[in-house]
Amino acid sequence: MKASTFTTSTQNWFIKYKLYHIPFWFLYNYLWWVIAIGNPFKAATSIFFTPFSVKFLFYFIFQALAAYFNLYYLIPKYLEKNRFTEYIFYLLLTIAIASLLIIPGYYLSAYLSGKTLAELYGGGTEADCFYRFLGNALPSTVASMTLAMSIKLTKNWVQSRQRQQLLEKENLETELKFLKYQFNPHFLFNTINSIFFLIHKNPDMASNSLAKFSELLRHQLYECNDQKISLNKEIAYLENFIELEKLRQNNNIEVTFQTEIQLSRHLEIAPFILMNFVENAFKHVSKHADQPNWISIRLGVDQEKLTFNVSNSASHGGITEVIRYGGIGNKNVQRRLDLLYPEHYVLAIQSNEHRFDVELRLTLSALEVSELMEKSI
Repeated sequence: MKASTFTTSTQNWFIKYKLYHIPFWFLYNYLWWVIAIGNPFKAATSIFFTPFSVKFLFYFIFQALAAYFNLYYLIPKYLEKNRFTEYIFYLLLTIAIASLLIIPGYYLSAYLSGKTLAELYGGGTEADCFYRFLGNALPSTVASMTLAMSIKLTKNWVQSRQRQQLLEKENLETELKFLKYQFNPHFLFNTINSIFFLIHKNPDMASNSLAKFSELLRHQLYECNDQKISLNKEIAYLENFIELEKLRQNNNIEVTFQTEIQLSRHLEIAPFILMNFVENAFKHVSKHADQPNWISIRLGVDQEKLTFNVSNSASHGGITEVIRYGGIGNKNVQRRLDLLYPEHYVLAIQSNEHRFDVELRLTLSALEVSELMEKSI
């Protein structure tokens, strides 16, 4: 067990610090030497068995460090945030510094071999040697950083493309589930019957419920076809659904819906991400005759951070069914979250004999300016 833990820890450390890239950088620099010398065997011999090994090590280390500094610091901090001028400046500075740091490798090689620069690398003054060394190191560093950046950008593009393809496939798979959910006969017939009985008992309440029912269907049919919709519309849909469910449920179920929202008009969310948890709370809430039955829903938005909590009382016999989750399904919802909000959500589900709790924390995105203007008209 300890050996397995040590192996896993070593592998994680190996991956975290990109040590598995070492063979790539060795091969890259070796190929440069093959091109310069013209003979693969002589290039390998000069790397391992001559003073030139030190020079090779300087190229190997500082070009790799410059490439990773560009990939994991400069690009995320400047290029991805459209700070192009700063990115170009720091990129050129990185190339210059890396090239200058390589040059001491020439001097150290000569010192360890007991020869002068002219004897080891050819004639010329010390200044001539310096500029010749810089002329070798500079294009090599530019090439190494360009290659590393090309590989990284290509990898990101492939991953983005694969994610988009998975998302398209997921949308196709869930489309029929959405249609089935949108026209759930049990929900429709029970709601219509409840409104029908209210017409004679409380006409005003029936009229209000019918308006909510109409808004619910309109949202399901027309407003949720996009990949993302306005957060305000999704909240309005939740409110209408909750009111209609309260109308259908028995009076011994206490339902609370609390919202703490600031400036949510400019935010968007994937449709039915929140709805699944509310629907299942009503579906699996306890039906005790001698104990309180309750559903608590809280939604908070702080800047672009959304926190959504859904809790309901549960009976012991219904826990297994609750965990399985009906409707679109918990696994499908989590898969949609993985595709739509990778690394931007946290979903926690807990249950015991008496209650079921769901907490979703989500980082939302802002509506496009054109969409925002259209929605404000």
